[in-house]
Formats: sequence, structure tokens, C-alpha cells
Amino acid sequence: MSKNIFILFLIIVASFIACDKNEEECCDNIEKEVFKDLGYDGPYEYGRKYYGRNQYVEFHVGNLPIVLSAPHDGDLEPVEIADRSYGVSVTDTNTKKLTLAIKNAFLTKFGKTPYVIINNLKRTKLDANRDSIEGAQGNRFAKRAWEEYHYYVEESKKKIIKDFNYGLFLDIHGHGANPDGFYDLRSWLGYLISGDELQLSNIELNKSKYENKSSIKTLSYLSDNSFIEVLRGKNSLGEILDSLGYRSVPSINDPSTEGKFYYSGGFNTLKHGSSNSGGPISSIQLELPKPGVRETETDWKNYSNALVIALEKYFKIHYGIDL
Repeated sequence: MSKNIFILFLIIVASFIACDKNEEECCDNIEKEVFKDLGYDGPYEYGRKYYGRNQYVEFHVGNLPIVLSAPHDGDLEPVEIADRSYGVSVTDTNTKKLTLAIKNAFLTKFGKTPYVIINNLKRTKLDANRDSIEGAQGNRFAKRAWEEYHYYVEESKKKIIKDFNYGLFLDIHGHGANPDGFYDLRSWLGYLISGDELQLSNIELNKSKYENKSSIKTLSYLSDNSFIEVLRGKNSLGEILDSLGYRSVPSINDPSTEGKFYYSGGFNTLKHGSSNSGGPISSIQLELPKPGVRETETDWKNYSNALVIALEKYFKIHYGIDL
């Protein structure tokens, strides 16, 4: 009896060793994977959807001078990517669905669509709105997804510059309750102008140093309106959205958050906008509340329709472009 038990024990041990060896070989094969060159899946054709490695990133090719970016609503949690050990990891709920609803609203109204780039990885695995060091935290598969994400954005911008000369990058996010517990139900439009700076007078904020640091530097230069008008005047995106029923900061009615918490824009807004560099693509971070905008399908469809109307007017006034 004891002999049989001993034999069974040896069989079990051997099977564990074999499993461990197979797992090691599998991991070795994954680690040794050679990535294809970025752009291998091009040239990119309008109306088609492309995916990065393992569909961690998806790219919808558009034909309007607008790029929509959704970096924080992925749900994929692959074992090959360890959880990030530092930084924010909260999901911006329904921002992927909202982004696609905006795309569809453009299609319905104009028969054309913006470019769309979506991160399908959960934010615990990749933050596509941080530099690659913080965003991927040393994992080569996460870094590859980060590179694909921003490559698709850059390719979109190149095509827009070729076709329209100028364009707009919109980074779609969601905000919840502030650290103090207050839930601001307004949309925050981020131009890389801080909350404290938004509390400055119109005369002070209209100075060139603020225009130059803003993510809409080029758009403001091209516009017949002054910078303060573009930022929070009657022809600002915030004011146009406000007139459509979506209170926004900054705008005429809400020029600032009056010292309350506010996101002015992040890595993507800086990287893909015209701040300082004066590049042809300007950028805005849309930080949107859940109630009334992201909570239900009706919410995000209604907001999408309003945003399309607002952007049509915004482009005509400031870029002289008919969408």
C-alpha cells in the first residue's frame, strides 16, 4: 500500500515539474517575441478598423480633421502584463462607448467620421495618457501597446495636416467626485491652463504667455477672435456647449471652478496639441461627468449630438473649415 502511494507521489511531482517547465518555455517564447515594425498594417484606409498586437489598441480611420482618443476605458487584463504598481488606475467608465457614439453622431450628420484611437487594456495594465515609463512601467507588451496607441494618433494627425492643414485632437475622459467629496456636474475642458490661472481676470489671462502655453495655441493664432474669446468667450467650445445645455468650464457662465478641483489636461493634451511648439494640431481634454453625459446610452447619445453641433460651429469660426 505504501509502495503504491510512493509511486503516485512520484507521478504527481513529475507532472508538476513538467507543467513548470512548459510554463517557463511558454514565457520564454513570449518574452522572445519579435514585434513587427509600427505601421506594418498600413496604409490606412478610411472606414476601416485596425488593431494593434492582441487587439490591445484599436484604430478607426476617419476623414475629418478631428482625432478622438479614449485612453482610460479598456477592460482587457492579460496575464502577460503585470499590474502597474504606481499611478492612477481608475477606469473612466463608458468613455469608450461615448467616443464611439461621437463618431457615429458625426457619421449621421455629415456622412464622415473623425479618427478614433482606443486603448482596450484596463488602466491597471496600461495608462495611455502618461509617458511610457509611468504608463507601461517596464512591461514590454504594455509599452508596445503604448507605442501603437500614439503611433496611430500621429498617423491620424499626419493625414489631417495633409488634407486640411489644421485639426483638433480631443482626449476623452470622465471625472467623479472631487477629493473633498463635491461632485462637479459640469464638463471640464482642459487647455493646459491651470485652475488657478482660470481665476485670473480676462485682461490678465489674455496675455500671450498664457496663449502660448495653451494646447490651442495654433487654433487661437488662426482665429479672428482673441485668445480669451477662444478660451471662454461667446465662441469658445465651453460656451457653445453651455448654450446646448451642457455646462462647461471654462465658459462665460463658468469661467473657472472657483478654486475647486479641476483637470487642465494631461500627457496626451500636451503631446498632441500645439502648446509651445505651435504645431498645426491643437488639443483639448474633455473631462466629463457621469450623470447626464456618461451614465446611460441616452446620455452619451444626446451629448454626442450636442458636441457635433458645437464642433461644427467651432471649426467654422476659428479654422474657417466646413465639416
